[in-house]
Amino acid sequence: MAVIRFPGTNADLDVVWVARKISGLDARVVWYRDFRCCDWDSIVIPGGFSYGDWLRAGAIAANSEAMEEVRESIERGTPVLGICNGFQILVESGLLPGAFLGNLGGRFICRWVRVEIRNPRGPWLSMASDGSIVDMPIAHGEGRYFIDAESYRSIVDGGAPVLKYYGENPNGSSFNVAGIASRDGSILGLMPHPERASESIIAPSGSNPGGRIIWESIGRALRSGW
Repeated sequence: MAVIRFPGTNADLDVVWVARKISGLDARVVWYRDFRCCDWDSIVIPGGFSYGDWLRAGAIAANSEAMEEVRESIERGTPVLGICNGFQILVESGLLPGAFLGNLGGRFICRWVRVEIRNPRGPWLSMASDGSIVDMPIAHGEGRYFIDAESYRSIVDGGAPVLKYYGENPNGSSFNVAGIASRDGSILGLMPHPERASESIIAPSGSNPGGRIIWESIGRALRSGW
């Protein structure tokens, strides 16, 4: 597994830790200039503030040569996960639909939220149960996902996995969207941090940390020959 590091990335080592410990994969941090599409069986674009979020969150990284390599990897069937800033990069790259705006309240939000997983499929969510509600933390200032009603309905009707904020919408995202995937689930982006919700020791008391299922799913998928 390649965990791509851009200037300003800050969650790459967290991803490597859980991918090795929970997925059982040989995860490594790869500097964006060194990333090549054909060398990896899976890709994670982790959270942080690539290029200081200049212009828009994820906009500069989205136009890097590394993302051209990611695009080629996707064409070859490689699973890709974008977390927080990684999700923003995937959207800015046009690899997932929608756009991102500043949080509705105008403030940076850093806390745990509840998330509902709908129509799980693909390598990242295959072990999740449809309708399951889990807890994960968010940490973003431009996390308000925007998508028009027609495009959103097309995604839902097409059977793509969707993650939705449950019980509250912390940032004003359209249709409570916390994460969205390609139709087959091979490309997944989400604003919550599953790498920070995979071990009970760092989760709030009484929570149901739900990130673990993502790392268990990708580990099983790759061992099964995805």
